[in-house]
Amino acid sequence: MKTNLNRRSAIKGMLASTAALSIPLDLSAFGFPKEKTTSSPMGKGNINHSVSRWCFDSIDLESLCVEAKKMGITGIDLVGPEAWPLLKKYNLISTMCNGAELNLVDGFNDIQFHEKLIQRYTDMIPRVAEAGYKNLICFSGNRRGKSNEEGWNNCIIGLQKLIPLAEKHNVTLVMELLNSRIDHKDYQCDRTPWGVELVKRINSTHFKLLYDIYHMQIDEGDVIRTIKDNIQYIAHFHTAGVPGRNEIDGTQELNYPAIMKAIAASGFKGFVGQEFIPKNPDKLASLQQAITICDI
Repeated sequence: MKTNLNRRSAIKGMLASTAALSIPLDLSAFGFPKEKTTSSPMGKGNINHSVSRWCFDSIDLESLCVEAKKMGITGIDLVGPEAWPLLKKYNLISTMCNGAELNLVDGFNDIQFHEKLIQRYTDMIPRVAEAGYKNLICFSGNRRGKSNEEGWNNCIIGLQKLIPLAEKHNVTLVMELLNSRIDHKDYQCDRTPWGVELVKRINSTHFKLLYDIYHMQIDEGDVIRTIKDNIQYIAHFHTAGVPGRNEIDGTQELNYPAIMKAIAASGFKGFVGQEFIPKNPDKLASLQQAITICDI
């Protein structure tokens, strides 16, 4: 998910254009593959690929759909109903729907936002199902001084009013894990144990977590072990390089091929969404490289 400077402003439609800095797309210390084209085979089938729209919003959506299909990408993350017809035109799916949330800071952990949230999610859940999609994103919101217990209890009060509707329509509400150290100061669902405890208390297969690898590397590390231990609570993954949230190549610290192998070995059948901010002026080349890196 997005940083304070980028994702939040993107939701408001004011995402600043990223700096056009060139990086080499070649073999890294981790053995990441060299890739400079935007056309590739359809992949090995061990990872289901998607891409977050906001990271590539300088490219018109139709062009992104065309290029995504060439790369073996199955869906686009974080698009709402207005974009769904275009995705369907290219036989792509909305792999993580949005549009019901208020923002990233006003979430289910605060009762004052429940009325609006419940109204918006009650409207959106059937729309997601009618379109044939499965995942709808949600957020804890900022702590604002709340203890862990108060945050859990408030989330449960709000979410339990929506879970029967989600179960009826076979839609999963997916709460994203965001780091609170760098990008989303004060966000409450900022550690895997906090999110997992909430999933356990909700006790429904229609409420799970979006494990953002970038965010969780910043706040807790130990990514592969955490994924293996908690895969049953995870519905979706996001990627980005650490530090910087840029390309996932050898210029950053995460070993993405090893992470992808752990995800595949777990039997995970959901999607891995590319959510990095390209520094390379050829943004599609960076996206192709990321798909190749992750296509283990």
